[in-house]
Amino acid sequence: MINRVVLVGRLTKDPELRTTATGINVLSFTLAFDNKNKNADGTRGSSFINCTAWRNSAEIIAKYCKKGSQLGIDGTLQERRFQRKDGTNASVIEVVVDNIALLGSKGGNTNTYNSQPETVSTGYTQDDEPIEDIMANGDGDLADDDLPF
Repeated sequence: MINRVVLVGRLTKDPELRTTATGINVLSFTLAFDNKNKNADGTRGSSFINCTAWRNSAEIIAKYCKKGSQLGIDGTLQERRFQRKDGTNASVIEVVVDNIALLGSKGGNTNTYNSQPETVSTGYTQDDEPIEDIMANGDGDLADDDLPF
């Protein structure tokens, strides 16, 4: 099965970095983007997608992004189930971020710390297995440079 999501959107609020009880950085945020198709009245609607970034990606987004910053992400969809305070069960589908690209802030300014978009890979899969281990096990794809033809 393929589970891959690529989005480019703007942050809906300033990011707030949190740390788990085990000391791992995590950042939950929402990306907003305009829909491709127009509504019946001729305007474009917007979509808001919940995302979660871990470790290095979370730190970078928290450090360099704010409300309105444009961000490109690449990740996987994951369903998270929980119980509300009133005791009812609920679930949410969110994007778990694998890679990010900092594309600029609202108003046309690109990265103030770097003239090129910054792309970051977390280096971890959803199961926290390092990418290097996946490649060594033969489960990953080979880069074009590694092919013999």
